[in-house]
Amino acid sequence: MKTDAVLKQDVQAELAWDPNVDETRIGVAVKDSVVTLTGHLDSFAEKIAAERAAKRVFGVKALAMEVEVTPTGPHRRSDTEIASAARSALSWNTQVPDDRVTVKVEGGHVTLEGELDWGFQRRSAETVIRPLLGVTSISNRITIRPRALPSDLSERIQGALTRQAMREAKRVQLTVGQGGLVTLEGPVHSWAERNAVEGAVWSAPGVTGVINRISVET
Repeated sequence: MKTDAVLKQDVQAELAWDPNVDETRIGVAVKDSVVTLTGHLDSFAEKIAAERAAKRVFGVKALAMEVEVTPTGPHRRSDTEIASAARSALSWNTQVPDDRVTVKVEGGHVTLEGELDWGFQRRSAETVIRPLLGVTSISNRITIRPRALPSDLSERIQGALTRQAMREAKRVQLTVGQGGLVTLEGPVHSWAERNAVEGAVWSAPGVTGVINRISVET
C-alpha cells in the first residue's frame, strides 16, 4: 500500500503527464489515500481531465474536487454565446436527437434537460458540451424513457462485464429496481474498472438510472 507522500507524488506526476492539464495551477493534498485537488482553471474540460488523471493513479481511494473553473481572457463567453454553441454542438451530434434536449445557461453553468432512449445518448449530450469555451459546470438532468425490462437483465449485464474482461465483475452485485434503476455494489481495484462497470450497465436495454456504490480497494 502506498504512503500518502508517495501517492501525492504519483498524482502530481500523472497531472504533469496529461497534456490536457496545466499541473502548475492545481494543488494536491493526500490524507489516508483520499486525494484533494484545489486550484483555478480556465475550462471545465480541463477540470474533468484533471479528475480523470487523478483517478488513473493506483491507490486513490476517494477524490475531492475543490477546483474552480473561472474562465479568463479568450476563454470567457457570455451565457448567450455558450447557449448558442451548445445548441450547435448538439445539432451536429448524430448520437443525440437535439430536438429532445433543452439547454439552459446561467453564469456559465449549463443545465441539460429532456428525455432520451439510451444512457449513452445522455452521456454523449454532456460530452459535447464539456469542451465549449465559457462552460464552468454541467448539470445533466436528462432522463431515460422507461421501457419494458428484459426478464434476464441482470444476466445480460453480467455477460457484458465478462465479455469485456472486467476481472472484478463477479464481485459486483447488481440490483435492478422498479423502472430500470440499477444499483451497483461491491469492490474493484481501480476507478477505471468502477467507471467501466457503470458504462457497461448504462448500455443495457431498459436501464433508466444507475446508483454506483462500488468501492475502490487498494
